[in-house]
Amino acid sequence: MTVSIELVPGRCEGHAVCEAIAPEVFQVDDDGLVQLLPGGDQDDATALAAVRSCPVAALRATS
Repeated sequence: MTVSIELVPGRCEGHAVCEAIAPEVFQVDDDGLVQLLPGGDQDDATALAAVRSCPVAALRATS
């Protein structure tokens, strides 16, 4: 199953939990907002765990 990770506009508060869990997929920029990194494996179980760990639900995994 292919999974896509989406950013929910206006939700990110820059906690960086996702980046701490999956730094190859997520990066918090200088403005404190999460960005998806190109080439990161969004289907990886670690990336999906990072999505679920966001304290403000700023990320969503869809299939």
